[in-house]
Amino acid sequence: MADDDQSPISAQQAKQLFARWASAPALVLAVSGGPDSVALMWLAARWRRGLKRGPALTVVTVDHGLRSEAAAEAREVKRLAATLDLPHRTLRWTGDKPKTGLPAAAREARYALLADAARKAGAGHVMTAHTRDDQAETVLMRMARGSGLSGLSAMAAQTDRGDIQIVRPLLQLSKSQLIATLRKARLGYAVDPTNTDPHFTRPRLRALMPDLASEGMDSRNLARLAARLARADEALELMADGAERFLALRSPGLVPEAIDAVAFLGLAEEIRVRLLLRMINDVGHEGPAELGKVETLSVAMEQAMATRGDGILLKQTLAGAVISLTRNRLKIAPAPPRRSVSRKRP
Repeated sequence: MADDDQSPISAQQAKQLFARWASAPALVLAVSGGPDSVALMWLAARWRRGLKRGPALTVVTVDHGLRSEAAAEAREVKRLAATLDLPHRTLRWTGDKPKTGLPAAAREARYALLADAARKAGAGHVMTAHTRDDQAETVLMRMARGSGLSGLSAMAAQTDRGDIQIVRPLLQLSKSQLIATLRKARLGYAVDPTNTDPHFTRPRLRALMPDLASEGMDSRNLARLAARLARADEALELMADGAERFLALRSPGLVPEAIDAVAFLGLAEEIRVRLLLRMINDVGHEGPAELGKVETLSVAMEQAMATRGDGILLKQTLAGAVISLTRNRLKIAPAPPRRSVSRKRP
């Protein structure tokens, strides 16, 4: 791509963006009506027209029922899709909305509706219009939460949601390039006021971006950081796979769900933490284990092994799993179900 972030996306660039999906039978385009998704729709339609045979495109707009303007914006997307000869569907998120964690709940509902629409359209992919700016903001949000390496890798270009893949062909492009593309094509777009609402974390971080960019933390560098961390994360996962095989070979004859404790504690700390996460999540029944708690557990295991004594050196319950450590054996098994405490009536 051109280095000039103000330059419109050319037809040749669009061809490169979508080339890997040329043989797909169908694609669903997630279009809200904002500049990024409208640009995605227009670029995909132009790319599809240049193919002799290509995927059927379906435009889907999700109305979360949170803003009165959303219905009109969906109708405008439908009108624009019709000018591009693309079928359009509006899907609505119905039911009660949570009082806390609304952005995350809305995002989950959106992906569920989009995945269902893809299945009905015979598509294996849903295209979203996430940009480099979105990636940079995600990195900052994950940093603020103290995320680990996997979290700081931010959004992947492709993620699986069951049998549907969520793909982000615009992830290396800036929002300003997409807006320049729409201006050249003389296409309008909606502006969602929640994108600047300081009640939400992402808009607050977005407002900081100009100052961060002046210090070198612009969207390009933050996205580059995410890509490098994703590469490191992938390498560490491969190392964890190898360590898992190594531990299986070192633990013959032990009871199920147990491994050689000495070999395990001899691993690099990052690999230990990753394997603990895997094992706890495999047998636990209280949801994913928190990274911070698993890191604390790993340190506690190391300290326990450094003490004198025999028998059980450490026993702890975490995320529905019981972790017990002796000098020779680490065992992680499902924890007994918690007993419900019944209150006696006076």
